[in-house]
Amino acid sequence: MSPSRLAILALILLSGIWGYNWVVMKQVIQYVDPFDFSAIRTLLGAATLFLVLAGLRKPLKLAAMPRVAMLGVVQTGAFTALIQWALVAGGAGKTAVLVYTMPFWVIPMAWWALGERIRGIQWLALAIAAGGLVLILEPWAMHSSLFSNLLAIGGGLTWALSAILAKRLRRDHDFDLLALTAWQMLFGALALCIVALLLPSRPIDPTPYFYGALAFNAVLATGLAWLLWLYILQHLSAGMAGLSALGIPMVGVLAGWIELGERPSAAEFAGMLLIGGALALTSLWSLWQSRRAAG
Repeated sequence: MSPSRLAILALILLSGIWGYNWVVMKQVIQYVDPFDFSAIRTLLGAATLFLVLAGLRKPLKLAAMPRVAMLGVVQTGAFTALIQWALVAGGAGKTAVLVYTMPFWVIPMAWWALGERIRGIQWLALAIAAGGLVLILEPWAMHSSLFSNLLAIGGGLTWALSAILAKRLRRDHDFDLLALTAWQMLFGALALCIVALLLPSRPIDPTPYFYGALAFNAVLATGLAWLLWLYILQHLSAGMAGLSALGIPMVGVLAGWIELGERPSAAEFAGMLLIGGALALTSLWSLWQSRRAAG
């Protein structure tokens, strides 16, 4: 089988792992405080990535460690805390969709921080996504889950900010992507450990599901998933790889619906479709731009 076909299979597998993990993260907070779980899973995830680095015999040393630490606090620390907190009261599928509004926050941030101008199609995608966001939030109904929705959007904003920080960092320094991911995750995990120690929490209920969720997050959602992502980036264009953003929240919505009974309302479903369409438009635009540049 050709590397490109293997990369497409890897893309499908990655969407399944990261998409279903929203249900896992939602379910596990029955047995553990959300901040405790965030700290433990990211610490185990970082350990998994360093084991992968050691197995691949890649160098561990990185330049600009203070900036890598800042990236880790934002990308792993703040982002993980916000999404796990959002899942306390919010549905797994809806939270996944709101977090994956990240590409739309990146566009204006990149305009301001990196001088990347917004093009015509991107304006259209932003407008469509904004309409979808309003439908999902349903501000006219004032649901009790509004706070969790805002936390999920905050997760998307934090993720977008970390993307800008990472882009500027990689512009100034030549990093091995896997080593950078491992180190930033370690710094973020340490920040989460401090938060978990400072905040009061209930004792962990050491059920089989708790340990299974930890294993799923450390081994599959972190170690294997990041290796799959690196393989995808190596063998597919950035635009094609970006289409994976479509599959992940949709898997989260379907899994939440089937396993947790989280059936979206008509307005929420319409909003999800609009955001999915806007993501598709953004990804296809990136794919067309990359092919145009290559031609």
